Amino acid sequence: MENILEVKGLSKQYSKVLAADNVSFEIGKGEIFALIGPNGAGKTTTIRMISTLLTPTAGDAVVAGHSILKEPQRVRECITYLPDEAGAYKNMTGISYLKFMAGLFTINPREAEEYIRRARDICGLGDRLSEKIGTYSRGMIRKLLLSRAVMTRPKLAIMDEPTSGLDVLNAIEIRKTIKRLAEEEGMSFLLSSHNMLEIEFVSDRVGIIAKGHLLVTGRTDELKERYNAPNLEEVFERVVKENEIL
Repeated sequence: MENILEVKGLSKQYSKVLAADNVSFEIGKGEIFALIGPNGAGKTTTIRMISTLLTPTAGDAVVAGHSILKEPQRVRECITYLPDEAGAYKNMTGISYLKFMAGLFTINPREAEEYIRRARDICGLGDRLSEKIGTYSRGMIRKLLLSRAVMTRPKLAIMDEPTSGLDVLNAIEIRKTIKRLAEEEGMSFLLSSHNMLEIEFVSDRVGIIAKGHLLVTGRTDELKERYNAPNLEEVFERVVKENEIL
């Protein structure tokens, strides 16, 4: 399988805190990889380094053949990043927002129109796109933001807590959209989440991280069998205890 992302010994030191320590993993084309762990585990720091928003203290990552250290601009052309705290302009209508964002990605009118059409199809908001975003529910806003994030068909979509704060039905829709984009279009995803049970549904492989250390990676079924556990929460507990990190 062709690797879209190769993370090689990424570390980030904040004063006396080592937020990420020698983190290494890879993501193949069309694969959904999830970093799971508690708050403060190092998930967001790791994905921000990969997204070129933070400079690593050590290590490197290669996205579609481009180093985050040597070619950050080329990396940004290959990825999209949807942070947990992302929002949209509440006084804009949904369609105006999509048009505005498409204009940031390209100056080609035809290409922009294709991005907008694609985003409309993915978000599934229909006539509500003509209404102001300030009238949207959190679930609707998240669908709009997800469609914006993938409208350009990035090689790697990076998403921090993609379903955080959503009700069950909206969270399921977001997960199904991510799986469909990976399966049908070969888009690769790096997800960060502390919700291990939902990640069990959406991801192909997971990495368990705690206190900046990536403890283990593997397919969900493999990890559950290896640690004789019924779900990822119990896998995580056993991995952490085994490595004496917490």
